[in-house]
Amino acid sequence: MATTLLIIHRLVAVALLGATTHQTLATWIPTRTRPDSFVGRFRTVPSAAFANAIVLLYVASALLGAVVYLYFRVDVRPGLERGGHWPALGFFDIKEHFVAIGLALLPAYWICWQQPRGSELAPTRAALTTILSCIVWWSFLVGHIVNNIRGFGA
Repeated sequence: MATTLLIIHRLVAVALLGATTHQTLATWIPTRTRPDSFVGRFRTVPSAAFANAIVLLYVASALLGAVVYLYFRVDVRPGLERGGHWPALGFFDIKEHFVAIGLALLPAYWICWQQPRGSELAPTRAALTTILSCIVWWSFLVGHIVNNIRGFGA
């Protein structure tokens, strides 16, 4: 059961990673790019279209992560502690805090993306998107590293 939930959690995390990365890059790339270039085609996808999906994927990933965390706490963490993997455990604890901060930022993020593109909220929108993207990347990388040290069932 735990392995199945972890796989689903990872799949949701990969989708979230792709959506936040695409939205962040599209937010920061200038609109003056050539429309026939790769960057121009990348930029034509409307960034606001990702906002609802990112909110849903972030919440789903956090909930699945919370369920999987119970198995991690009981089955995996004691082995990491016995093995002296304190830096990895510290990074994982920071990951938990970042995810909670990201959950608290989601309402402001969603509201900013509901405003028209040329509004005065554009810098706030870019900042919140970048912060969420950094949180998602940090969580994704730390989760995989900790799992690679001593994964489920090891």
